[in-house]
Amino acid sequence: MTTTAAGPRPQAAGPSSGPALFHPTVARLTYRGLLGRRRALLLLALPMLLLIIVVAVRALAGQDDGTTADLLRSFALAAMVPLVGVIAGTGAIGPEIDDGAIVYLLAKPIRRSTIILTKLVVAIAVTAAFCAVPTLIAGLILNGNGQRLAVAFAVAAAVASVAYAAIFLMLGVITRHAVVVGLVYALVWEGVVGNLVPGARTLSVQQWALAVAQKVSENSTVTSDVSLPTSVVLLVVATCAATWFAVRKLSTLKLAGEE
Repeated sequence: MTTTAAGPRPQAAGPSSGPALFHPTVARLTYRGLLGRRRALLLLALPMLLLIIVVAVRALAGQDDGTTADLLRSFALAAMVPLVGVIAGTGAIGPEIDDGAIVYLLAKPIRRSTIILTKLVVAIAVTAAFCAVPTLIAGLILNGNGQRLAVAFAVAAAVASVAYAAIFLMLGVITRHAVVVGLVYALVWEGVVGNLVPGARTLSVQQWALAVAQKVSENSTVTSDVSLPTSVVLLVVATCAATWFAVRKLSTLKLAGEE
């Protein structure tokens, strides 16, 4: 630390050192921030609601493949996964930027790409854990994995978690209103436009994930407007592009004293 008349000021970080892709300390701090009491309750709310709904549906309607596919598609994949992704993706870095705590992390000799990649891994893990696992359990409750529906939608939820985590982490870096923007994207684009406007479905993470579910499932009710090869390419491109842009944006943040 150097001291001036204005008080202590973080020194600019020296040459980057340490792990190139994953930093355990950054990961631990990010997990702690994401799984704090308030945010953990938010993360649990939608999975718990999904399980309550599927128990009620199973009790009232019995086992039915069509009902299972419709419910897992319309609630789990179209609503729960993107909303949990908003909480985990923006929460992995947004609060640190908002309250200025990111300055102390950036002052350390850690590559900024390492910071983003580590936080992305944590955001993906949290999103997948709170989405893919409940989706699998919901599918098993509804029809016992008949026609591989439970596994298919669980895999789709995990795949979608990767893209959503990257997209919402990027939003957390580029705007202080990441949660609002993320909610608009999740509810309007993925929830409405991506379902109702044929041309927009090609650019919907939900449709890309559905293509994966369609491949895994043996049920003809699981369909996607995007082919599997195209979906895989778009998932990879969206994830990599969002991650690259987040790294680039974080790299433009300057500490006091940096030239």
